[in-house]
Amino acid sequence: MEKAIPPEILKKIRRIELRTNRLVNETLSGQYHSVFKGLGMNFDEVREYQPGDDVRLIDWNVTARMNHPFIKKFVEERELTLMLIVDLSASGIFGSTIQSKRELAGEIACVLAFSAIRNNDRVGLILFTEDVEKYIAPRKGERHVLRVIREILYFEPQQRGTNLNAAAEFLLRITTRRAIVVVISDFLTEFDSSVLRQVNKKHDLVTIQIVDPNEMQLPDVGRIALEDAETGEIMEINTSDVGIRSAFARRREYWQDELKKNLRMLGIDLIKITNGQPYAGELERFFKQREKRRFRG
Repeated sequence: MEKAIPPEILKKIRRIELRTNRLVNETLSGQYHSVFKGLGMNFDEVREYQPGDDVRLIDWNVTARMNHPFIKKFVEERELTLMLIVDLSASGIFGSTIQSKRELAGEIACVLAFSAIRNNDRVGLILFTEDVEKYIAPRKGERHVLRVIREILYFEPQQRGTNLNAAAEFLLRITTRRAIVVVISDFLTEFDSSVLRQVNKKHDLVTIQIVDPNEMQLPDVGRIALEDAETGEIMEINTSDVGIRSAFARRREYWQDELKKNLRMLGIDLIKITNGQPYAGELERFFKQREKRRFRG
């Protein structure tokens, strides 16, 4: 039995819901519905053959009984499962704007989860660090989605590091039917491409990268001590040194380019969302690109 959500936490989640409600209702829920394919085609009825119908759909048994051709009519099975895989490693605590990366991840998850339930789909959750820390089985309904968002925002992980492979392998074990799988992470760690390839082959995999501006380029604020949130390693650097800032930016740019290249080779979509900047446009751009590809395919 699900625990009741404490009132103060429920208020925070409701504020996120209100903030994202217009985006979900006016834009993304419709795009979500049109972009993601159903799990198959279900038989609906038979009707009389009309010129131009696909002859491969003729129901020969009914045709023989009625002495003129009938075809089978199918409808797309629309009920889907959205699996959110969210990185709760310690690097998500960082945020140089009003939100931490983890809070932004929770807001993005809220948008996707409410888009899913508007489509009468089920939503499930996997939270991971160095291992899978929490699993919530897919279910329908607003109350269930509120629980999912609460766990993303307030679950206290036992470990600090990141192991995307463990989360992907867990998903492959527990999810047998095809699902929409969305991985939300800063992707500041390496991963095994072969595991993500398996996930993408079995499911419809999308990756969302949450980045913070100060992780991509160091601000000029003099000498500072930087601590790696996941390892605890501390390094003192002089951010007033142009050479140090340039070298840092080049390393980050190289890492970002390698991530995009690797995911592109795997045929996996990447949505990059920057903390402190509007994300609605990035999500809409993704849905429009997917819709174009779907109709071309």
